[in-house]
Amino acid sequence: MGLTPPCAICHSLRDANAEGMIGPVLDEIKPDEARVAKALRSGIGSMPSYGGSLKAEEIDALARYVTRASGGAEKSR
Repeated sequence: MGLTPPCAICHSLRDANAEGMIGPVLDEIKPDEARVAKALRSGIGSMPSYGGSLKAEEIDALARYVTRASGGAEKSR
């Protein structure tokens, strides 16, 4: 049995097969990279900050992935 990434516990994102039901559905809100990175660094609402546990490069990579996988990259064009 594999570990569930913390994001998938709360968020849904089709590309990642994540089906969390607590946080926003990322496929619906289609966040841009800046929004995802800010939420990861500082936390938002009930989402904790991951700024102390993830490297800047990891946050940037996650932000790029979530934005592209959710369609946020197309939305911001």
